[in-house]
Amino acid sequence: MFIANELRKTNIAEYLLYMWQMEDTVRAFDCSLQRIKREYIERFDYNDEQKEEETDWFGNLIRMMNQEGCREQGHLQINKVTMQMLIELHQQLLQSSKFPFYNTAYYKVLPFIVELRNRGANKQENEIETCFNSLYGVMLLRLQKKDISPDTAHAVKEITTFIGMLSDYYKKDKEEGLKFE
Repeated sequence: MFIANELRKTNIAEYLLYMWQMEDTVRAFDCSLQRIKREYIERFDYNDEQKEEETDWFGNLIRMMNQEGCREQGHLQINKVTMQMLIELHQQLLQSSKFPFYNTAYYKVLPFIVELRNRGANKQENEIETCFNSLYGVMLLRLQKKDISPDTAHAVKEITTFIGMLSDYYKKDKEEGLKFE
């Protein structure tokens, strides 16, 4: 909860990846709040009040995952809405002539998106989702200490730069409002 709240304010892309990780964490503990509290939350150096807040937060995640039918797979509606906001911002940035650096970054990453789709990524999902899914997949591989090919590492570096730019524009739009015309 504490990390999620901070990331939501500072970096929406990292927030979304973190929330996906928390969905998987809940699943890893079989959606059991007692297990999460005992085996996960207790590992952190939290005071009693923080532990209670974190437990409540996970309890809410579990409740939402049960209500929304994503105990086994899929994403919470709050995460889908965040993704949709990023997709809409992406489209606005591409359609505007005021963001040439964003357009350049997008066209630099587009061949990697096409390659990911050719290798089995969902062709029906939005390109931004494809980018996030690739970043999340590589993050999981790194957590498992598995090797990543140099080509994959290069693609992820470019995708990270692009998604970072989108995240920066999201923050700027929320704080100041972007002018697309």
